Amino acid sequence: MQVLEKNTKDAVCDAPNSQDSGERGLALLKYLILGILFGIVFVKAEIISWFRIQEMFRLDSFHMYGVIGSAIVTGIISIQLIKRFQIKSTSGEKIIIPKKEFRKGQVIGGFIFGLGWAITGACPGPLFAQIGSGFTVVLVTLLSAIAGTWVYGKFSDMLPN
Repeated sequence: MQVLEKNTKDAVCDAPNSQDSGERGLALLKYLILGILFGIVFVKAEIISWFRIQEMFRLDSFHMYGVIGSAIVTGIISIQLIKRFQIKSTSGEKIIIPKKEFRKGQVIGGFIFGLGWAITGACPGPLFAQIGSGFTVVLVTLLSAIAGTWVYGKFSDMLPN
């Protein structure tokens, strides 16, 4: 949900994917190129490797923990820089990071997510890189993720969120 104040560029957005930036056609090419580059980094860093993911869950290797840990540190630093220097979005809007409250459903959802990740060897980020690398069996995981998202959306009012 996006709320815009009149005559300002401030925006609060709880669901950034629901925004319509007005970009169409070739203007979206930059996101495709960025996604391809991101996928190449995933492949080269072996983040999409089922074996690397299994090593992580078996506590046999530090590789994935190092990748995840560096992503967390990068995220923390980025959020702090955005807050301290009041960095604006690429469209000039003020970035407002709302406070998050803890709910028990997050633990249950995290457990289900981790279980799916351990079984399939894929989480949403690497899914597309795995498919792009030719691991077409991962299409089953992608369709399952889409189905799980739909089921959650359909029944979220009845779940302990």
